[in-house]
Order: sequence, then C-alpha cells, then structure tokens
Amino acid sequence: MVHKPRNSLLTAGVNKYSRSQVVAKRVLYKRKPAGAVAVCPAAANKTVEVKGAKNGGSRVIAAAKAPRFYAAEDVALPKKNRKHAGVAKLRSTIVPGTVLILLAGRYRGKRVVFLKQLESGLLLVSGPFKVNGVPLKRVNQAYVIATSTKVELDASKIDAQLNDAYFARPKAAKKAATEEAFFEGEKKKEPLAENKVALQKATDKVILEAVNKVEHLRQYLSAKFSLSKGQAPHALQF
Repeated sequence: MVHKPRNSLLTAGVNKYSRSQVVAKRVLYKRKPAGAVAVCPAAANKTVEVKGAKNGGSRVIAAAKAPRFYAAEDVALPKKNRKHAGVAKLRSTIVPGTVLILLAGRYRGKRVVFLKQLESGLLLVSGPFKVNGVPLKRVNQAYVIATSTKVELDASKIDAQLNDAYFARPKAAKKAATEEAFFEGEKKKEPLAENKVALQKATDKVILEAVNKVEHLRQYLSAKFSLSKGQAPHALQF
C-alpha cells in the first residue's frame, strides 16, 4: 500500500493545507527549539620537524589517519539495539490465590491456582496436582483467564525454591550419531527428581488446606472449562 501524504496536492502548486494549518496539525508551536549541541574539539594535527636540507624542514601528521586497506564494497553495519525486554506488569485481576483458566498448552481448559509472579514475568501456578493433575508450572498471563474465584493462600508458606531456576532443564551433551545409537531407539524417560516430588506435595498441601475450607471448591477446580454451542466468551462473567 502506497503511503499517501497528509498534505496532498489538489492541483499543480496548490496544497490541501496551508503552512499555518500544517503547523497546527503537527503541533509544531509546542515544540521547543533544540539548544546548541556541544561539539567536541577535533584533535589537532601534529607537526614534526624533519632533518635534511631538501626535506622541507617540517611535516604535518594527521591526527586521524585514513585506513590503509578498505573494503571493495560497502559493508552494512548493524544498527544498535537499545531495546531490552522488561518484566511484564501483572494484571490487576490476578492476585495470589486467584483461580485461573488455562487457554493453551497441554492443560488447556484446566483451572489452576495462581501462586506468585516470577522474576521472568511468568506466572507460577498449580492445579493442585492431586485435584486435577496440573503440576507446578509457569504460564504466560496472556494465555489465562482470571476468574472472580479466589483461594485464601498464605504466601509465606510457598517455598522460596520455586523460581525460574527450578524449571531450568539440564543441557544434554551432544553425541555423534552412530549406527548403534540409531538402533537403540528412544531412551526411557527419566523419573522426576525426589526433591521436586516432595516440593510438589508440600505446595499441594498448602493449597488444599485453603481449598477444603470452601464448599464445592475442590469439585470446581477438578471440572474442565469448555464452551457450549451459542455461548459467547466475551459475554460470560468468570
């Protein structure tokens, strides 16, 4: 699509807007004139005395020498990227203990309990695993629906070990492809570490203590969310 200028030509030499109208539309009258930019003084050339009657007596050496070799073709330099990824701001509807509905991934449609926001900006949630099979996992808040149901959690009982490093996977060493390895087939999945199993059980215990205080909340967490025919998600109140 070709960009059409705002102040287009009506006919030869006649613009759509006058100069004063363009100033008003671009709000140029509010812009402050740029101050004088301090210019660093250029390095002075160096004068060297040269011996010999026929050498002129002195010679000027440039402070910035030109490179001896240069590329035959212009080399494109990469632009400096000053952008950096920041931590996503947590939505006001999501607080520790809020029941969320997962919208993507293996557990989509499941209801989980929000525990805390990690340093990476991701949300730490749990099913709990004993109720609906959702373990401790990280999710992006863009892929959850926050409901009005909340669980009264004691944040101080959540283990401090549950951080981004807890979910880091060890890097497997790359091995050269051999005929024996090809016929071995897929390797068996390694069982979950005992410390992670214990941490999952301890976290589930904290959540279940709060869940069991509310009637029918356990059944609500175990039920999977789905839409029936004719239901509009934007019209529902979660």
